[in-house]
Amino acid sequence: MSGKTSRAALALTAAEEEMLGDLARSRTAPVREAERAKILLAYVENRSITEVMRRVGVGRTTVYKCIDKALADGVAAGLKDAYHRPHEPEIGEEAKAWVVSLACTKPKDHGRAAEVWSISALAEFVSSHAEEAGHPRLAQAGKSTVWRILNERQIKPHKIRYYLERRDPDFDRKMQEVLMVYQDVALYREGAVHDARPNPIYTVSVDEKPGVQALGLTAPDLPPVPDKAATLGRDYEYVRHGTVSILAGIDLHSGHIFERVEDRHRSAEFIELLKDIDAHYPPEALVRLVLDNHSAHISKETRAFLATRPGRFEYVHTPKHGSWLNLIECAFSKMARTFLRHIRVSSLDELKTRIRQGVDEMNAAPVVFRWKKFDLAIA
Repeated sequence: MSGKTSRAALALTAAEEEMLGDLARSRTAPVREAERAKILLAYVENRSITEVMRRVGVGRTTVYKCIDKALADGVAAGLKDAYHRPHEPEIGEEAKAWVVSLACTKPKDHGRAAEVWSISALAEFVSSHAEEAGHPRLAQAGKSTVWRILNERQIKPHKIRYYLERRDPDFDRKMQEVLMVYQDVALYREGAVHDARPNPIYTVSVDEKPGVQALGLTAPDLPPVPDKAATLGRDYEYVRHGTVSILAGIDLHSGHIFERVEDRHRSAEFIELLKDIDAHYPPEALVRLVLDNHSAHISKETRAFLATRPGRFEYVHTPKHGSWLNLIECAFSKMARTFLRHIRVSSLDELKTRIRQGVDEMNAAPVVFRWKKFDLAIA
């Protein structure tokens, strides 16, 4: 009969014993942890080392290591591998810094055609230039090695995150002017008149949506068929009939949309939109236009028209690259998500008709878009 070990007994709390039992029976836990849980439970039952080996199916050294770690540092330590590094890393910090510095450059800076590094291309460049750079250990470096080095410094040279550089030195001031207009709209009802404002003021957000494509079908659409085809069937090929531009403005008080669908969006087309807006409001009212600095908005032709209606229109310009401040973009987004989505037409004229019909449907149930967050402190 096998003798008992001279090692000390392992005392378990009720919680530890329950945890080890669950781990030993688990079918999803790591195999090593399940084996070590069985070793510790068998040892607590005062089994001999030989019997523990046979019951669990592991070697004597594995049993001893598990028991000794549990006796020295607790049950949790007995279940885990102790951290150890068998030798010092062969790739030093200087070599790693060289790889990171390469990743922070572009391949074209090194005479290559690519704009950004892929991990494989960077690994190939590192291995081929390691000797001359004084890092011979990296001559055999592969993708995984380079990836680990970059991952330590949170570098991903194969990805691009886009940003928008501020090119308007007066961005903050112009943004605050737009927000103050939106706050005024939120405070006063449509065309509000009082002692400080004897004439009504209406605010209209204006912009263009160019390049709306008139795409046509090359084969008829196939309707859904119950129990056979759940979706609309459409030939993936299409015909291009051209593009149109939507010039639009939205009344920020009522949600009413003014639109013109034109082949181009020059000053002449913009002036026609201004005439539509002018005819819609009482002659004594002031119409504030929130709009960007598109050439058609500030051209000689447009200014000549504005001069014929002195005091009628007031421009409030959004800053450059600040189109997100213009609430007409919400209406354009709604168009793109509703009647323009998946649209197919047989001609440009049909597209224009469908767009006007879609705007009429939006005006039949107008939505008032309001700016909700205001920070009027000048940055």
